[in-house]
Amino acid sequence: MANQPTRQDIYTRVTNQITLQLEKGIRPWIKPWSVEHTAGRITRPLRHNAVPYRGVNVLLLWSEALAKGYAAPLWMTYKQSQEMGAQVRNGEHGSLVVFADRFTKRETDSAGQDVEREIPFMKGYTVFNVEQIEGLPAHYYAQPSNPLPLSDRLAHADQFVTATGAAIHLGGNQAYYSPAADRIHLPPFEAFKDKESFYATALHELSHWTRHETRLDRDFGRQRFGDAGYAREELVAELGSAFLCADLGITPEIREDHADYIGHWLNVLAEDNRAIFQAAAHAQRAADFLQGLQSTAPSGSPSEP
Repeated sequence: MANQPTRQDIYTRVTNQITLQLEKGIRPWIKPWSVEHTAGRITRPLRHNAVPYRGVNVLLLWSEALAKGYAAPLWMTYKQSQEMGAQVRNGEHGSLVVFADRFTKRETDSAGQDVEREIPFMKGYTVFNVEQIEGLPAHYYAQPSNPLPLSDRLAHADQFVTATGAAIHLGGNQAYYSPAADRIHLPPFEAFKDKESFYATALHELSHWTRHETRLDRDFGRQRFGDAGYAREELVAELGSAFLCADLGITPEIREDHADYIGHWLNVLAEDNRAIFQAAAHAQRAADFLQGLQSTAPSGSPSEP
């Protein structure tokens, strides 16, 4: 049987996990969209019985949900899923949570007297998001209620996004462009706090989409998350979104998760006084490219092809 991790091991694992997110420029406790469930607005991850997690477990599970794209706020152990007649899918990996408590130990002191001493302990255990589990009761997979009414959608902005022909997957709780799959991922419209946040995010990712080698073939030599090339591309997308929001009459919303890039951008600008001019030029080319796709604009809303 493998040795159980020590208390110090768990502290190290937790600290390393949070540090890794922060080093990537991600604050795992901030997102520009919300998550809803049939139980109401969710502000913390929930156990299988809807009891909220507390303390560091909140950060751990928010971080996991952000990294793996889980929209559901509910988590449970493998045993708990089996007790409900459900099964964790093959190949799924669990997420770490911790449990801290104290136990009483009886000892003999230097005077030969029996004394009781409380000893704190911490152990880690593994939980799975309900999106990793098959066969749970239906309410575990409940779809969000609509905090943002679909009637708030902007027809002209939807038409603009659709006309680009970009492959857009709506679902999950992450917004990003995958160059390898040449696909944009966006949370559903109703998951955003307001319509401006949705469209600004969509236009940001569409600006990234123009970097593909079959389009503008934009490459700043990025090697890893947070390096100068990454910061330059993010700055182009940020400006491209702002340009397009202005073109479409949308007040751009500040994406709180992009506040993390400010330090990177400042470094780039400090090292190269031409960087902002170059970024603006690339952003304008991205906006022009997307505008140029509008001549055959079909009607409709952005959705998975």
